[in-house]
Amino acid sequence: MINHIAENLKKIKQELPDNVTLVAVSKTKPEKDILTAYQAGQRIFGENKVQEMVAKEQNLPKDIQWHMIGHLQRNKIKYIAQFVSLIHGVDSFKKLVEINKQAKKHQRVINCLLQVKIAKEDTKFGLSFKETEAILQSENLKDLDNIKISGLMGMASFTNDNEQIKNEFNSLYKLFTSLKDKYNTKNIDLKILSMGMSGDYPIAIKSGSNMVRIGSAIFGKRDYSHNNLL
Repeated sequence: MINHIAENLKKIKQELPDNVTLVAVSKTKPEKDILTAYQAGQRIFGENKVQEMVAKEQNLPKDIQWHMIGHLQRNKIKYIAQFVSLIHGVDSFKKLVEINKQAKKHQRVINCLLQVKIAKEDTKFGLSFKETEAILQSENLKDLDNIKISGLMGMASFTNDNEQIKNEFNSLYKLFTSLKDKYNTKNIDLKILSMGMSGDYPIAIKSGSNMVRIGSAIFGKRDYSHNNLL
């Protein structure tokens, strides 16, 4: 599949509107595949495991922007705080506090997306709509000088029902638009709406997404037989 990576990447980029940022999801993929995409012009890559991201960051070009797209445990934040460009899956205020703490050690401001639960599956993580706004309203948030809430992220249900997927994405877009002008402070600047993956990104874009996370459509199907990565 490696011979097709550049070709797949070019095709997808041609399809995307100019305002949509592509995150190439490279989780479980070898460094040579990432380099192929890099040489084809891609600079933003998404990983969902801290250990894997750290190893790749050490070995690959330093102008790569690394996005943490998986569920991030608080005790792992310290390992990526020095270099991570954007953390997609922030689902608690406590996690923001820890990101801020670790970012401060490196004299950085780390951009974060609040993960909102829009899917029907119990296995999906995320804040409720009320919890999301409660974080943005929090007086304690103003004390976190080393983080910036740059937007929202959501994952639709894993289903073939396109109407359901569309409704879930639309619900997050409505929340995003209702909040982005209402909250604009030193550490809140809601510009990013991260919705859509390989199977549903065209629906997500039509629903207002301006950042998509695409893996298998670029790199091919993942082989999980030799590891336990999700």
